[in-house]
This record gives sequence, C-alpha cells and structure tokens, in this order.
Amino acid sequence: MPKIKTHRAAAKRFRLTKTGKVKRNRAFKSHILNKKDTKRKRRLRKGTYASAPNAKVIKKLIPYK
Repeated sequence: MPKIKTHRAAAKRFRLTKTGKVKRNRAFKSHILNKKDTKRKRRLRKGTYASAPNAKVIKKLIPYK
C-alpha cells in the first residue's frame, strides 16, 4: 500500500493530543471584531476540541500527526 498524503490545510489547522482528541482553534476571530463584545472575543481566543464525528474525518486527513 502506498503512503497516504497529508491534507496540508488540515495539518495547519488541527493538532492531535496524546489521548487522540483533535484540538482546534475557534472561528470568527479574524475580522469584524468591533461588534463582538470583549467577553466573546476572550472566549474565542481559547482553543477547543473537534466534535466526535468531525474528529473522525480530520484524523483521516492528517494520518501521520
């Protein structure tokens, strides 16, 4: 079997933890920030984990991470 190519866009966006969870950054933090309140922007700074169905797909995109 040939090696699977890594999806480079996914590799830049996601990281795997030691337990196998998929870490991701939150969306909606790049522009149009003046209408978002400070509390919301502070919450968006923190990372989170991908949901189980999405994590399954992401793991196929980044097989060697």
